[in-house]
Amino acid sequence: MNLEALCKEAGLSFYDDELVSENGRKIYRIYVQKEGGVNLDDCARLSEILSPIFDVEPPVSGEYFLEVSSCGLERKLSKIEHFAKSINELVKITTSEKEKIEAKIIAVDDENITLENLETQEKTTINFSDIRKAKTFIQW
Repeated sequence: MNLEALCKEAGLSFYDDELVSENGRKIYRIYVQKEGGVNLDDCARLSEILSPIFDVEPPVSGEYFLEVSSCGLERKLSKIEHFAKSINELVKITTSEKEKIEAKIIAVDDENITLENLETQEKTTINFSDIRKAKTFIQW
């Protein structure tokens, strides 16, 4: 099943998916994006497209609840594609060495991510494999 193509059919861009357990319920969550932002109607439209397909070809085993959601302004970056889609956004990174970095993503080339320090405007490059955790953030 091609989630990217199905999201595109609803006018959305697939971002990520996850299976979580909350309050004893299994939830299969699909995160999407759209230029200008995702609204409730977008999520409902994609859910209506996916539900009959998932009835025939479930994405996970057993009983689950489907949730379609915007990935949000402050979102987890767990794939190199997430960094590529977040160029010019601010990011908080924790490296494998437990170093904490706050910077702006200015380029992504293969597995290398170029960052610009928020205070000094100094540019640095980090390899995707050296990142333990990353999340975009908004400076208010």
